[in-house]
Amino acid sequence: MKTEQSYDCIIVGASPGGLQAAIYLGRYNRKVLVIDRGGGRTFLARHIENFLTQPSLSGKELIERGIAQARSFNAEVIRGSVVQVTHAGRLFSAATANATYTAPFLIAASGGRENLPQIENLGPFFGSGFFTCVDCDGYRTTGRKLLLLGDADSTVRLAFAMHQMYTKDITLLLSTYVPPEAYQEALADAGIRLVQGRPRRIVGTDRIEALALEDGSMIPCEMILSDFGFAHNDEYLQGLDLKRDASGRSFIVNHQYESSLRGLFVVGPLNTGQDQAIIAAGEGAVAAIEINHRLLEL
Repeated sequence: MKTEQSYDCIIVGASPGGLQAAIYLGRYNRKVLVIDRGGGRTFLARHIENFLTQPSLSGKELIERGIAQARSFNAEVIRGSVVQVTHAGRLFSAATANATYTAPFLIAASGGRENLPQIENLGPFFGSGFFTCVDCDGYRTTGRKLLLLGDADSTVRLAFAMHQMYTKDITLLLSTYVPPEAYQEALADAGIRLVQGRPRRIVGTDRIEALALEDGSMIPCEMILSDFGFAHNDEYLQGLDLKRDASGRSFIVNHQYESSLRGLFVVGPLNTGQDQAIIAAGEGAVAAIEINHRLLEL
């Protein structure tokens, strides 16, 4: 039998944005619940080097410290998966397999999951030689032999950006997308190698040495950057009529990070802003301050 508990605010996701909001709300002596299903893009990051005062730490360290800090201010953090959020009157209900939690405010901070290509031997190099985020890890490719994976116009533009910022030694691997002739000429002029093919396996033990393709050919490289993006963890919000951007992917929010449904805030990768841990943390702080102001008015 499911139990039901009430809070001032429910936060879905122990992410940088979710935990920062929990810390603020806890320090306002609000009753706050964070529900987290584990993992997450930040948690899986091996190196975070662009977070203020933290020259280098892992995502696991960042999240575990954040959970401990939130709990020190009496925020409740539990493991679970929210399967559905509903809204009736002035209350949101977040349902898990075992319980239903209610609150007048809810923060969606559940982030996303990587769209990783099917490549053998990828796991050992994820976050150390195989990257998915330019803003997070582009700097680590400086002066290295880089292989860029993708299959869209955006991947070609990314190749030019990497060439300008980080390294001149770039190979661009596209599976089905064929760039316009003007792009192909510009790539050649920049010295960026263009290869058509499908990746099969990363070659290397302690470090990446090459990428083997399905046709048996090999592309020598030291680092690999994937441009296949990520999927949003927002399935639990599908029953709510929330406004999204033109792509239908990201939720539209105001300057307080409140969605089109009053009382429901969206921080981090689920909204239309930039996808960075430190930015999401700031968004969580803004949302928490606004929620506390609203609670003072109730």
